[in-house]
Amino acid sequence: MMINNTRNHTGMPEGFRISLLVLYSFILLGGTLNVLLMSCMLQSQKRLSYTKVSVINLIAVHSVFLLTVPFRIYYYAFNETWILGLTFCKIVSLMIHAHMYLAFIFYAFLVIVRYVEHSDRQQKLQFHRILYATIPSAVIWLVIFGSIFPPTMVKYGNMQNDSTQCFHFGQALKSPAVKMLNYVICTVVILIWTVLAFFQLYFLLNVIKKHGRATRQHQEFWAQMKNFVFLSVMFFCFVPYQGFRVYYVTDYGKTEKNTHINEVFLAITAFSCFDMIVFAARDICKHKNSRRWFCCL
Repeated sequence: MMINNTRNHTGMPEGFRISLLVLYSFILLGGTLNVLLMSCMLQSQKRLSYTKVSVINLIAVHSVFLLTVPFRIYYYAFNETWILGLTFCKIVSLMIHAHMYLAFIFYAFLVIVRYVEHSDRQQKLQFHRILYATIPSAVIWLVIFGSIFPPTMVKYGNMQNDSTQCFHFGQALKSPAVKMLNYVICTVVILIWTVLAFFQLYFLLNVIKKHGRATRQHQEFWAQMKNFVFLSVMFFCFVPYQGFRVYYVTDYGKTEKNTHINEVFLAITAFSCFDMIVFAARDICKHKNSRRWFCCL
């Protein structure tokens, strides 16, 4: 009886439910502020560079995902009771995964571009036509959503018969093909981050070797530190989930606790919505223009 009193009707411990409710509430507030600051920051950049295109795409990724977060908050706030239908539940559930992988791709692209700029004597890579910026971005969006949504909407959650429950689609992991796909994705994400981190360490050591004790006084060093921040966001938000995902997929079904832990790790991936809040606030507040000051406040 004591165990049953600490659990809701879906079997999730009350502590996990409250934790997810708090996490998503914090993500919604902080993520919305981050998107606003990033949007204001772009107003001061007139030229269309690869970096600016990456930031625009990140704003779009975060914005689309944040639209679905209130429904997650509602679900956990009302004792995990879903009344919006199974199809919409699938869409909300998929969006956090789409957000994670799209954000990871644009982070990787952003860091690689900054590496190229560093290697090319700090020359800024710029688009000469808006079309050149639109096509690559559109391709990435179409590939991700085209590869995730159509097959997933057909196969995802077929074993889920109770439309009053949501985000309980782990039964698909019983399929060997789905397990293998998860292993491949987790391995690729961790491998890409490792390679980027290796190059970041290489560039940073070169800068330190070049400038010695005066390293901190050079803009080149702080540019590399920005890359370090982006890689840190990728590491703390995405790598732990991918690492635990391997264990979770391998041991799926053996213990219910792993499912709840997996949901917490998945929620942590959404903290990437806080990615540029420090940079945006700093850059906006440098300007004396009252409109930007108002936006900053």
